[in-house]
This record gives sequence, C-alpha cells and structure tokens, in this order.
Amino acid sequence: MKLLDLIIVGGGPIGIACGLEAQKNGLSYIILEKGPIVNSLYNYPSNMQFFSSSEKLEIDNIPFISKEAKPKRDEALEYYRRIVTNNKLNINLFEKVTSLKKDKGVFETTTNKASYHSVNVVLATGFYDIPNLLNIPGEDLPKVSHYYKDPHFYAGQKVAVIGASNSAIDSALECWRKGADVSLVIRGPEVGQRVKYWVRPDIINRIKEGSIKAFYKSTVTEITEDEIYLNTKEGSVVLPNDFVLALTGYMPNFEFLEDLGIELSSDAKRLPNYDPETMESNVNGLYLAGVICGGMETHKWFIENSRAHSGMIVQHIINKH
Repeated sequence: MKLLDLIIVGGGPIGIACGLEAQKNGLSYIILEKGPIVNSLYNYPSNMQFFSSSEKLEIDNIPFISKEAKPKRDEALEYYRRIVTNNKLNINLFEKVTSLKKDKGVFETTTNKASYHSVNVVLATGFYDIPNLLNIPGEDLPKVSHYYKDPHFYAGQKVAVIGASNSAIDSALECWRKGADVSLVIRGPEVGQRVKYWVRPDIINRIKEGSIKAFYKSTVTEITEDEIYLNTKEGSVVLPNDFVLALTGYMPNFEFLEDLGIELSSDAKRLPNYDPETMESNVNGLYLAGVICGGMETHKWFIENSRAHSGMIVQHIINKH
C-alpha cells in the first residue's frame, strides 16, 4: 500500500493552490477532480465576469494577466489550466470521490476509478454541486434549471429568473439582450446589495423602463408546462412561461462532511468546526480549504481570501512531521 502525505479533494483554484504548495515542500500528493480542471469555473456562465480583479485571483504569486481589470471565465480557465500543466501537478481528472474513511490514522479515499491511502486529506470541494431547491410542484420539469450557461438558448422565449444575486441578475440581463421575454422573481424587496456594482444599476434601469418585469417580495408556488404561479404582495399572479432559471444559490455537501465526523454548528449557518490557524477540522488530519469553510455563508469565502489556506495547511502538516 502506497501511503501519500496528502490527498486533495477538488481541483478548483484552491485545490490547485494546495497542490502547488505540497509540491514545493516535497510532499507526496494527488489532486482528485470529478470533472475537468477547475470544474466549477468551467460550469460558470459562458460570459461570466469576476467581481475580483485578476491579481486577487492569482495563486502562488503567478501573474494573471487579463484584458480588463476584472477577468472573464475563459481567461480564468486559461490561467488555472496553464498553472496545472506548466507545473506538472499530480491531478487526476474526471475522477469522482465516492467514499472517504479513516482507519488507524490512515485515510482511504475511494473514487470511481481507484483507492488511495494518505496521512492527510484536504477538502476543497466548494459549494456549486447542490442547488438550494424551491421544493415546489413542477420544479423537476425539464424546463427548470438551477444552472445557467448561455443566453442564446433562451432567445424568443418567456423566461422566469428566480433570485436576486449575481447569477440571477447576470442571466436576466443576458437573456433579455438576446431577445428573451424575462420576468425576475425576487423574494426580498430589492435587487441584492452584493450584485456587482457595475451590473446593479443596469438591471435597476431595465426594470424601471419596463424591459424586464420584476416581482419583488414574491415567490414561485408552482411550475407547470406552460405557466408559473407566483405569490406576490399584490396577490396571486400567473405568468405564461417556457423556461425557469431557479438561481437561488448553492450549498456544500453537508451530509458528506457529517459522515466524515466533521462537526457542524446547530444554527442555520451550519459552519464546520476547524482551526482558523491551521484549517484542520475536528478530525485529525482532515483539513478544509476555500468556500466550504463558510457553511451556508457561501459568500464569505472566495478565491482571493482563501488562497492563503494552502500555505497554512501544508505548513501544519510539515510541523506535525
């Protein structure tokens, strides 16, 4: 049995940063990524522009040069892919972790392709896999999606976008600009305050001029083949509808964390138990990195403020030796 120093679950920017740090310090490691390199970024909307400027997305002080101050998805894919290939990182792609258990101080990580044994494990799995469901009739219809990729698909269609954050607002504007008839359903009283500052005035002006119809303090109660039903502050509303983009956010896989023995806070935040100085969880040798550290507060951690996790983790592993 080959015993590795470290298994890194997740090949996003933070998982890659952990791999770079392990490699620089002579640790044996493998990064396991269930899809392509930076799978979560690959699944972002095609035209997505980051809130952060390029230098704040850099890892390991490797310069990230972009056309604009705030890079777009394709530039980020290029940047992180080149880091992986140029540094010859040990990353196994399209290899999904199916189980993780610890026995006598050794972690066994099983995937759809193999099993690995290591002294330490880093979970850098992000939060993009499990959408926050509406739990309403019709949510499972083929016309309903919790992910948005490209606006061309929705041209000439009646599209309801549910949500008030960046993903919902970006998709509403893009679909409208490609010729969709867009309705925006927002649970709160306004467009989210964390929407990108150069986008928020755009959506507010489109709503004011009537190009995009917004329903504030409203929820969707049912989705059918041809309509959606809303509960609004003015009462019930029925809209003709072809597609629904339910972009209401995502969450980490809490069941997976609990199965590993990681303690979660009992409140709605569901914060995992870890040492902020070392990123080690309450399970010895099991570390958390990136957005997964924030529980349901998925806006708390992102690339620019969690890229430091890699150094903290690897230094703690070295010190333990």
